[in-house]
Amino acid sequence: MNKEFNPQHVHVTAFAQSNGRFAAEERLAHFDRLIEETQGLGGEGWVSYTVQAEMRVDAAGANEPWLHLAGQVTLPLICQRCLGPVDIDVAFERDFRFVASEELAAIEDEESEEDVLALSRDFNLLELLEDELLMAMPSAPTHDVCPVSVKFQAADSDFDAQTAQKPNPFAVLAALKKSGGA
Repeated sequence: MNKEFNPQHVHVTAFAQSNGRFAAEERLAHFDRLIEETQGLGGEGWVSYTVQAEMRVDAAGANEPWLHLAGQVTLPLICQRCLGPVDIDVAFERDFRFVASEELAAIEDEESEEDVLALSRDFNLLELLEDELLMAMPSAPTHDVCPVSVKFQAADSDFDAQTAQKPNPFAVLAALKKSGGA
């Protein structure tokens, strides 16, 4: 392709017909939803990605555009075990087949094992990259081995003391019954 590649405005068919390839890095700060997951931390980090496009012949003999997308980022998250900071490497690699419309994409995505998207002359590759990284994130990030010892039980001496001071309600009822007050 003679034109400069803009990942926010990709003409998918033209890119695939030219067997386009592109690799780049973008600042994490440019991905609002990923930054939200990091609670605003790590914006100076990099999201790396590669994209390769090609035309493949489908079962009916027609050419279809495909994109192969891979992405990687290290996200500063909160360990769900020790509640300390933890850097989590998140990566994915996936192929996407493009079809003529959103309706067809929805139908074919349900019926096939492939990831199917609607064709666009102005496709935002960075939005797809962010979507895939979000889906690749662990639901509960943790250290392999936490740097501090983790307490697996909660104990509160004030709570225990208050519990010990409260009388058993059934004992109070029994005492009332014996004294004839009930």
